[in-house]
Amino acid sequence: MISRTLPGVPPSPPLSVKPTIENRTRCEAGFRPSGLPVATYSIVARDAETGQLGVAVQSHYFAVGSVSPHAEAGVAAVTIQSFAKPSYGTEGLRLIREGASAHEALATLRSRDEHAGYRQSAMIDTRGRVAVYTGDRCIPEAGHHSGDGYACLGNMLLAAGVWERMGTAFEGGKGELVDRLIVALEAAQSAGGDLRGRRSAAVIVVNSEASGDPALDILFNLRVEDHDQPLQELKRLVTLKKAFHHNSRGDHYLRNGDVHAALRQFSMAVSMAPAHEELVFWQAVAMAVAGFQKEAEPLFRELFDSSRNWRLLAERVARSRYLPEGSLALHQILRIEP
Repeated sequence: MISRTLPGVPPSPPLSVKPTIENRTRCEAGFRPSGLPVATYSIVARDAETGQLGVAVQSHYFAVGSVSPHAEAGVAAVTIQSFAKPSYGTEGLRLIREGASAHEALATLRSRDEHAGYRQSAMIDTRGRVAVYTGDRCIPEAGHHSGDGYACLGNMLLAAGVWERMGTAFEGGKGELVDRLIVALEAAQSAGGDLRGRRSAAVIVVNSEASGDPALDILFNLRVEDHDQPLQELKRLVTLKKAFHHNSRGDHYLRNGDVHAALRQFSMAVSMAPAHEELVFWQAVAMAVAGFQKEAEPLFRELFDSSRNWRLLAERVARSRYLPEGSLALHQILRIEP
């Protein structure tokens, strides 16, 4: 990877580094930071095609998603770990929102932090500029690796070089940005990961531009607070979230009278999460409204058999103004005997 230096911005460290000795005068023995002792591995990245920004993290630390990852549509994605100081996330986003580059924001925060040697952080802004730092007081093995539009970092890892394995996996990953972020975490885990094991994970992906509507700006914001297999659970949640993205599109089409488009979206949602009754219910509603009453009846029957509340919801939906005006499809479906 060719290193490029932007005008007015200090050159980045080599692509793969171990901590350099610095801040010794401010980090003498016994002078401990007050930040949370979060030890973990994470990645920040920008998708070159969509402009989406993302951050993903896994750790043995409880609820790492409440501390390390931060992202804002149209601004940046940030991770802070190793005696994590969450203000690196909130202040980093503020500085970039106000015009600083990722490099400038991270440099500013480090200059204000008397315990910078204990921190590990990475930031990427909407232009794909990456800044990453590993303090010399981070618990080994600790280091980072940066590439075109991403940075991987970790501390308290079982072995050195995990951050490079993450980068290789991310570069070779397929699918959406959220999928490639998780592939990087899987590579770290396969290489040994956190020497204590794993208990929590999180991923955030935001749009390239801010609309002011969180429903549009935040594509994924998922956390596994404590689990024997946090990445496996996180992947399940990502799939479910994708299914609900289709469900939301189906909801939009159904409310606007395009029942065939709605049916396509609801069907895609159910194909991704067939065991989720909420998704099955709305697919059945769309099928009934689109004129596929016979095909919808078995779905409703199964739902009604599982819980009388699904019948109650169908009754209420039938009485509401949610469905296309004049539709009697659900009233006919409700004749199904319990």
